[in-house]
Amino acid sequence: MAETETEKGSRSIRSLQVLEAMVSADRPMTITEIMKATQLPKATVHRLCALLENEGFLEPEIGGKGLGLGHRARELALGVMALGGVDAYRHRVLMDISREIGETCNLTVPQGSEILYVDRVETEWPLRTQLPVGSRVPLHCTASGKLYLSSLPAARRRKLIDSLDLQAHTPKSITDRARLVDEIEVIRRNRVSMDDEEFVTGMVAAAVPITDGRGRLAAMLAVHAPLIRMDLDAARSQVPLLRRAAEKISADLRG
Repeated sequence: MAETETEKGSRSIRSLQVLEAMVSADRPMTITEIMKATQLPKATVHRLCALLENEGFLEPEIGGKGLGLGHRARELALGVMALGGVDAYRHRVLMDISREIGETCNLTVPQGSEILYVDRVETEWPLRTQLPVGSRVPLHCTASGKLYLSSLPAARRRKLIDSLDLQAHTPKSITDRARLVDEIEVIRRNRVSMDDEEFVTGMVAAAVPITDGRGRLAAMLAVHAPLIRMDLDAARSQVPLLRRAAEKISADLRG
């Protein structure tokens, strides 16, 4: 028997309930956990999860028994962030902070084991680092990447760090896992991350978190500049301005 429009609509809403539960949990979930979170019957959850997994919205947890968000769910989240009205306000805040500091500022989000540039305002100085929107950079040697690592629960953080290829992009890149773990812990306490020529020789950066309505890291706001114009101490002195701009974007996300 063909499925009615009402049944299709109901299934779509239930699928969104499953995705909403997983976003709220902020971790892979088992079928049983999804059942408890959504109050849906076991057979329904099994059917919906199989459908969502087949379509790329969910994917099996590596080395575990749960399900996590798939590539299509992550791409959807990025697309939502880039919607017109939200994007216009966010970009306005980014423009203002870039002009106030006088250097390039960018907005980044985690995507898999990398950091993705989703918005950027370039400095007017002719000397600049070319990292356009859509660029992907490593976690272990960038201010935004280390900030993201610091936001993860301890077990997930250690697991992800253990899986990373700690490639040396410059002589200052951190390639020792124990040292990286120690630095991430300091970043976690201070809620600010620095890049001391770790990704590009002659470039420093500072990053602060943008949070959602539950206080979770949603994105990172960062400034970076060549060493000849801004040393690490000068970059650190911009943190109060970055925090103020980040709070404006955070408040918009919460609102």
